Amino acid sequence: MILGDQLSPSISSLSDLDPAEDVVLMAEVMGECTYVRHHKKKIVLVLSAMRHFARALAARGVRVAYVRLDDPENTQSLRGEFLRAVARHAPARAVVTEPGEWRLAEDMRHWQGLAGIEVDIRDDSRFISRIQDFLAWARHRRQLRMEFFYRDMRRRTGFLMDGDTPAGQRWNFDAENRGSLPAGVQAPPVRALAPDDITREVMALVESRFADHVGTTEGFSWPVTRAQARAALADFISHRLALFGEWQDAMKTGAPFLFHALISTSLNIGLLEAREVCAAAEQAYRDGAAPLNAVEGFIRQIIGWREYVRGIYWLHMPDYARRNALGATRRMPWFYWTGQTRMNCLRQAITGTIAHAYAHHIQRLMITGNFALLAGLHPDDIDAWYMAVYADAYEWVEMPNTRGMALFADGGIMGSKPYAASGAYINRMSDYCKECSYDVKDAVGANACPFNFLYWDFIARHQGALAGNVRMAMPCKTLSRMDPGRLAAIRANAARFLDSDDMSAASNTTS
Repeated sequence: MILGDQLSPSISSLSDLDPAEDVVLMAEVMGECTYVRHHKKKIVLVLSAMRHFARALAARGVRVAYVRLDDPENTQSLRGEFLRAVARHAPARAVVTEPGEWRLAEDMRHWQGLAGIEVDIRDDSRFISRIQDFLAWARHRRQLRMEFFYRDMRRRTGFLMDGDTPAGQRWNFDAENRGSLPAGVQAPPVRALAPDDITREVMALVESRFADHVGTTEGFSWPVTRAQARAALADFISHRLALFGEWQDAMKTGAPFLFHALISTSLNIGLLEAREVCAAAEQAYRDGAAPLNAVEGFIRQIIGWREYVRGIYWLHMPDYARRNALGATRRMPWFYWTGQTRMNCLRQAITGTIAHAYAHHIQRLMITGNFALLAGLHPDDIDAWYMAVYADAYEWVEMPNTRGMALFADGGIMGSKPYAASGAYINRMSDYCKECSYDVKDAVGANACPFNFLYWDFIARHQGALAGNVRMAMPCKTLSRMDPGRLAAIRANAARFLDSDDMSAASNTTS
């Protein structure tokens, strides 16, 4: 059985496939399309990529039992289609690759007993670090910092290593990768992919069956085949990688993609694999086509961050999904679904997300995530939102980034401090504040930037918990020295804003 995020010819479940004897089962089911209300573009991506993958297998002479979403016999669950296929084909055994999400893994453990045949659940060999490898790495460590895991991964893979020494004599070039975008710099256009007949058929299906889900299928352009994904990778390496590093944290109005790779969707459904992506980037550095800071920053996201968050997820689930260390309880405001807010930074990030099912990591962490942290939004709401709106979102990668990095709900398992920031950070890293209704330099006036008064209100609310954190010592000290009248005005602004209609969790428009 091949799941919708396992579309790799080298997947472990296919490693000993015998086309003369074996049948490959693939099933489109409502259960996977609706356990959160996925963005229409994500559903198009997965279903179209599945159909293309099935066609590629069939072209190799593999027998594929493919169940479409609109098949009247479809049970609309993976377990149901697995059991129906066992009854239909009477196999001696079933072979699967471990699912990426806890809920599926838990369900799959019961399949053998339900089906009455052996179910061979194999490691997902597409990841460089197996789950058991990460658990062993974490076992005797008090703090699980990504930087140290990343260095071990560099040594293990040999990427950007000169013998036993990191290329450039440094492991990390992060300090050189935090530049704001100069006014005259324009990112090259991203290569557009026109939907083929298969994708257009899926787009029509999605608009019909999922009309009330977020977003639209219009403008769909994500890779749905391995060939398209490889072309997208090549386009990034040739046209954007060289400038990716310095400006990877930058944000610009009307430019949602900038110099980013746009391959996370392809990695997360299996059209690309981590090793080939990193090898392509390293080759660009070795050939002199991209500077070391850009290539190191990119490779760190793949073999460092991506593999690390997966390990954190499997190490701490299912408890991780219930963590709420800061006791956040406020329900998520409706503007997260519409982008209709006077805060231009949030409007830019959210409307771009709704349009493309995409936002880059700083928009996610320091705009939508930072606001949720400062406003005390409930982690369950934010988890569900991130899962619903992004085409690359799967729980193993989304949840640690949301609960761990953005919300500090895990109490510091991932991050050494809450990633809380005022409007000054957003103003430095973007042009959003120039066109905003609020004054980014004000915290107490009637037109003060909400990020400013919410930042100090957040520090004040959690000062007791944060005081012992070395990395939060400066803002806590600044707060303690703040004029009491000014602090009272800031907190009054925060209270009024948080109780305003703008922060309503209910829709005041027709959805």
